[in-house]
Amino acid sequence: MQFGSVPTVAVDALSSEDFLLDVRENDEWEAGHAEGALHIPMSEFVARYGELTEAAPESGKVYVLCRVGGRSAQVAQYLLQQGIDAVNVAGGMQAWESAGRPVTDGKGGSGTVV
Repeated sequence: MQFGSVPTVAVDALSSEDFLLDVRENDEWEAGHAEGALHIPMSEFVARYGELTEAAPESGKVYVLCRVGGRSAQVAQYLLQQGIDAVNVAGGMQAWESAGRPVTDGKGGSGTVV
């Protein structure tokens, strides 16, 4: 599946081993996110790019999430231009939550997607 020229994957194709990058803003992240995802808001992404290169697997894809898929598609496109194998997650965290995937508030509680 493609989103423009950006490779895109459905939530149900992801496994617990996949590396997730959440590019939503801080308030969205704090309300609820996928356990284990790396959080770098899109608004801070270029300045914090080094955090991704340190955390991302040497070989393997980076699955980029936002709320519905628009911001993540932009970040995935940027990462592809940097030579990183990035894939946009179709439907973002709304699709994640709808698919019954766990959403955490990072404090041991159940989160919600805003």
